[in-house]
Amino acid sequence: MKIMLCKSLLFFYFVFQSTFMDQRDIIKEIGQIRSIMEKSSKFISISGLSGVLIGTYAIIGAALGYITVYGFRSQFGYRDYFVTDEHIIFKLLLIALTVLLISIITGVLMAKRKAKRVNQSIWNVSSRSLLFALAVPLMAGGIFSLIVFARGYYGLIASSLLIFYGLALTAASTYTFKEVKWLGIFEIILGLLALCFPGYGFWFWTFGFGVLHIIYGLIVYKRYE
Repeated sequence: MKIMLCKSLLFFYFVFQSTFMDQRDIIKEIGQIRSIMEKSSKFISISGLSGVLIGTYAIIGAALGYITVYGFRSQFGYRDYFVTDEHIIFKLLLIALTVLLISIITGVLMAKRKAKRVNQSIWNVSSRSLLFALAVPLMAGGIFSLIVFARGYYGLIASSLLIFYGLALTAASTYTFKEVKWLGIFEIILGLLALCFPGYGFWFWTFGFGVLHIIYGLIVYKRYE
């Protein structure tokens, strides 16, 4: 009787253990399948450190732009030059294009580096979808800003860039980290605030493209890298 009882207990123990192991294996396989699906549907090679660097570039560019306009020679706490001066416009455009070019190069190089580390191709279906989602609002915003600039409405440039950039990020967030969506929302809010407070667009632009990018980059780096 005792032998039969021991055999029964051993039988139920092995059945329970195998069932428990099967459940753990199933959960593990589900996790692996989910990870594969996420890699195939989302571009996860965006580097958090690139966001920090891009934000730093933006702050440096903003500082150079501020020095270009306000300078050091003013004795009344006012600007040395006006933004409408042709040589000042040329310098500001040169600074902006340089920051943009360096930011793009940094983002691409660091994305390649991370893609190699996570064994993901940088040019795939998700990255193409991400690029298209970014390109449409960015191109529209760029053309709109050029029209505004050509008509002399300089006070609208910072707000329009922030708003269209935010729209681009929210559209692209479907194909990458969810933090990109929140970055886009905050960029839109800053752009609308810049419209409400004319004359302070420079500071909203600096905070949006500089400080927010650094915060976003640190969050992504901490959570995913």
